[in-house]
Amino acid sequence: MILEAGNQAYERDGSLFQDPSIYSDILEKLAEAIYHYQAYPSALQQLEVVEALLNKHPCLREPGTSYSGTYGWQNRLKMKMANFRSKLNRRNVPCPELHINSLKRKAPGERYPATKCKKPKRAEVNFLPPHPSGESNDSLERDRQELLNEVKKKDNAKIINEKMANTFSYRRLEVVSDSPAAADFKERWPALFCEAEIKEEFRRITTIPLERTFMHKLDEHTPKLITLMKAKGGAIEIKMRPLLDRLSQKQSIEMRRETIIRSLILYLGEKEEELFEDCLEDSRSDVSNHILKILVVHGADEDPVDVSILVEGHEILPGCNSTAKACSLLMGLIYALNLAYPPTLRYTFKVFQKLVLELDGFKLSPKVNTLKLKLLSCHDFVILEEENDIIYGPLLRT
Repeated sequence: MILEAGNQAYERDGSLFQDPSIYSDILEKLAEAIYHYQAYPSALQQLEVVEALLNKHPCLREPGTSYSGTYGWQNRLKMKMANFRSKLNRRNVPCPELHINSLKRKAPGERYPATKCKKPKRAEVNFLPPHPSGESNDSLERDRQELLNEVKKKDNAKIINEKMANTFSYRRLEVVSDSPAAADFKERWPALFCEAEIKEEFRRITTIPLERTFMHKLDEHTPKLITLMKAKGGAIEIKMRPLLDRLSQKQSIEMRRETIIRSLILYLGEKEEELFEDCLEDSRSDVSNHILKILVVHGADEDPVDVSILVEGHEILPGCNSTAKACSLLMGLIYALNLAYPPTLRYTFKVFQKLVLELDGFKLSPKVNTLKLKLLSCHDFVILEEENDIIYGPLLRT
C-alpha cells in the first residue's frame, strides 16, 4: 500500500519516495526471492533485479544517480545478499554453497568472507547442488562403489546414467571442496570419463547440450571468421596463411572445423601448440609434461588418426575421433573437474565459453568483445582501424 501510494504520487507530480525506513523490508524480500534461484548472484543479475524493481515501483528511483537511479539500489542489494548469506550460515541452513564458504571451514589466516570464495564463475547453473531428498554422504558413497562394478558390465549405459545423475551432488562436493587430481578422480569415478557422461555432466552443470551447441555455433561463425582472418595483416596473417590456404581446398567438415579452431587461436594472438600436441603415429610424444592439451596423432597422409585429451600428465580421454570434438569435450572436462583455463590460452577458452557455448556472454574481456562486435558487424558494418582505436559505422549504400 505504501509503494502504491508512492507510485501514484510519482505519476501525479514526479515526487520520489522519501521514507528510507521501508528499504530494509524491500531488500529482505528481494534477498529471499533471489536465494531461491542462486546464493551468489552476479552483478549483472543483481542489476536486472534492481531494474525490475524500479520499473514496477518508479517512486523508488533516486535523484542525482546514474543508470536511472539503480546505483544506490545495486550497492544496497549487494550488501544485503552478503548479510543474508551470513545470517543463513549462523542458522545452519543446509546449503552446500554457503557451507563450503563458511568461515569455520577456512584456515585461521583466511577467515574473511571474500577470501578463496568458491562460487560459480563460468555461468554454472548447478555449481554445488544439495543432495537428493533422503540421500546422505554415506548412501551416495555406496552408490559410487556400486558404479565401480556397473562400469565393468556391458550394455549398461542406462543404469550408469541413472546412478551418475543421482550422485551428481556428491561428485560436485568432492570436486569443489577437495580439488582432486584428474587421475585420482578418474579412479574414483571411472564412469564419468567417457564421451556420453562428459556431455551429461556438462548438461547437469549448465543445462545446455555440449557438442550440439559447440558444433552448431562454430559452424555458424565459420564464414564470418574466415572473412575476418583473411582481412588480418602483419605477422599473424603470415602464421595463418597456410591454414587459410587449406580452407580453399576441398575438406571434410571435421578438417574444416579443426582448421578454423587452429586459425582462431592464432587470430587471438595465442599459439596453437599450447593447445595441440601434434606427433606422428610411429613417434608419439611423451605426455607426462602436459597439463591441459589435446594430443593429435597424424598418419602418413597427415590426417589425424587418433585424438586424445591430456590432463595433468595423463591421457584422460582417448579416442575423440576429431579435433573439434576433442575441444568440445575438453570444455566439458573443465566444467566437470572445475579446472582453470590455461593462462596462455585464456582468450581461446573464453571465446569457446562465451561466444561458442554462449555461457556468460554478456561479461567479456576487451579482446573477446572486439571479436564479438566484428562477428556481428562483419556484413552490416564497416570496421575502420586507426592505430589502437576501432570505429564501427554502418555501410554507406548508394
